[in-house]
Amino acid sequence: MWTLFRRSAGEVPPLGAAWFFGFLAYGRIFSVPGVTFEGGKCRIAPPINPLMPHQNSMNPNEKQYYGVKPHNSLFEQAVRQLPLPTCAAFTASGALAPVSFVAGGNVPESRDKLRVAEAFPLTSQASGSTVLKAAATNAASKQGKRVAVLFSGGPAPGGHNVVCGIKRILGEGNTLLGVRRGPKGLLAGDLFEITETDVGNIINTGGFDFLGSDRTKIKTDKQFAQVRETCIKHQLDAIVIIGGDDSNTNAAVLAEYLFKGIKADGSGVQVIGVPKTIDGDLQIGALLPISFGYDTATKVYAELVGNILQDSRSSLKYWHFVKLMGRSASHVTLEVALQTQPAITIVSEEIAAKQQSLDEIVQQIAQAVMVRAAKGITHGVVLIPEGLIEFIPEMNALIAELNDVLAKNVAACEARAEEERPAFVQTLLSAHNAELLASLPDYIVKMLLAERDSHGNLQVSLIPTEQLLIDMTARALKKLDASIPFATQNHFLGYEGRCGAPTLFDAAYTYNLGLTAGSLILDGRTGYMSTVVQLSSGGMPQAIPLVGLLNIERRHGHDEFVIEKALVKMDSPAMKYFEDYRAAWAADDRFTSPGPRQLWGPTAAQLPMTVALNSGADSLDFRIG
Repeated sequence: MWTLFRRSAGEVPPLGAAWFFGFLAYGRIFSVPGVTFEGGKCRIAPPINPLMPHQNSMNPNEKQYYGVKPHNSLFEQAVRQLPLPTCAAFTASGALAPVSFVAGGNVPESRDKLRVAEAFPLTSQASGSTVLKAAATNAASKQGKRVAVLFSGGPAPGGHNVVCGIKRILGEGNTLLGVRRGPKGLLAGDLFEITETDVGNIINTGGFDFLGSDRTKIKTDKQFAQVRETCIKHQLDAIVIIGGDDSNTNAAVLAEYLFKGIKADGSGVQVIGVPKTIDGDLQIGALLPISFGYDTATKVYAELVGNILQDSRSSLKYWHFVKLMGRSASHVTLEVALQTQPAITIVSEEIAAKQQSLDEIVQQIAQAVMVRAAKGITHGVVLIPEGLIEFIPEMNALIAELNDVLAKNVAACEARAEEERPAFVQTLLSAHNAELLASLPDYIVKMLLAERDSHGNLQVSLIPTEQLLIDMTARALKKLDASIPFATQNHFLGYEGRCGAPTLFDAAYTYNLGLTAGSLILDGRTGYMSTVVQLSSGGMPQAIPLVGLLNIERRHGHDEFVIEKALVKMDSPAMKYFEDYRAAWAADDRFTSPGPRQLWGPTAAQLPMTVALNSGADSLDFRIG
């Protein structure tokens, strides 16, 4: 067959079908752009890309440069040019300007408010657990401020835009310093000045690579002294910590420690938090509808799950078990389920509410497989939340005891070879939990005994729950009906969603979170988390006092102050919607494939479905500005 179009300019044979002769004549007579004739042959030039109008006139050096310059793909060039809507409060004066804040209500009471007030007396008294809302433009905002910003914890799409928003609202009269390598860099004093050129390079791009991040928890006297030294050395007036629930807990602790006595005049250093996590478990009702990164990550996962669903229907032989990132809560799994409508979706919080055992979960999956097989459907997709194992009552009790046992017997465990540890740990457990641990596959036991993260959390991403469910379902089906085909594939979707270029929603949301954080600093506030509410009706900058979010949980074998993770509520509109339709999705192939996240197109402005449903929005589209 003839090749009529090629990647680069190429020849088209002079002979061909009648329609092609007509095209040649049309080109000769009307001088079609990009069509030339040489030696009786027609040459068709490649189309000019509107994003790179110079591409067809590149000299060899330019082409070589385009090939090696980082972060310079056509897509990355295009996203940097996307306009970012801003809340009207920031442009009330006709130009971008910081806002001041006034009292706007109270946060829900912590169940441990008395102990919180005792441990955080300075920030508790300063904030009075009062939510702040944007008021007028802050015409008298401070100048000469030196502000440090850092990422903490795992990356999430949109983090760079928070930095850009802070830089732009601080303006030329103040200095923004980036902290390399997250909290670890803050301890080491590894800071550099962020310029407007940097902003132009990173805006609307994914990842945390501009600054880097880590999971260091600042909690020892030595670490607090190091932070103090960094503040003094770099003459800091404020620190912005961009992170999840654990990182914002750290921000609350630092805000108390740095409240006063840091500078020569006896004043302190302000600390502001920004809510980041793809897990979606940093939510506080209408005060904080969602954390940033959730929308982008779930759209990335939904595209991949949609592709897998399409594949399962095409090959007609595989059950795909897909574990989705989301350390504790099932928000990510629920959102992806609403977007793709798979056969089976497990919601961890429902398992806990119904007190279902691991065996009961397996039996439900096996029954669904059998019902579909009776209709000739021997394929399907099962969505599994990453943190499922912690919500199964019997497993939760085991993990809780393991956490205490491991925390109290670190040296004894480390002194034993890895293969000897399970038997040793069993001797330290209650009889029921020792029996349960002994019944689990070796690959699960190994992960249950693995080292906890710096915040005392079990590293659930390392536990192959999807494989465990496959193995147990296969055994159950052999007992129920060995003739039922059950070929499987397993997947874990996690890191794929953490660093993509932000969706339009996450890009706008994070930029305005940055504008809010910078405004809080210029308004003299400390110990607050930046938020933006009314996401489908223009957007409103607000701030939540961090101490008002603190509760006490058991970590590392003792009580610690933490910001409680927001779990999926059984009576939430999103969960109710899911319950209404899941039986139909299980009975037959009714899946949808949402396709890739869009920056241009019909779904570009779409809110996460769970956020739209839970907030009572009258549209799936967000509107800021």
